[in-house]
Amino acid sequence: MAFRSRSTAHEFRLLKYFTDNIDRVLTRELLLNEVWGYNSYPTTRTVDNQILKLRQKLEADPANPKHLLTIYGADYKFVP
Repeated sequence: MAFRSRSTAHEFRLLKYFTDNIDRVLTRELLLNEVWGYNSYPTTRTVDNQILKLRQKLEADPANPKHLLTIYGADYKFVP
């Protein structure tokens, strides 16, 4: 896996959080709290958008990810 284009600080923080929690299912709420520091927030697609960007940069086939997985119920898991 290698970044294919410019990455944002949030993308790096999100990827680091995933690598610090390999094979652990992480909820959107947890990621918003831990990566973005949101304590209260409205419905947001922030996590989904950042996951999409990371998949486009890291996955060989972003439409069929092997590393940044979506777990039913809108949770995510990183598998190296």
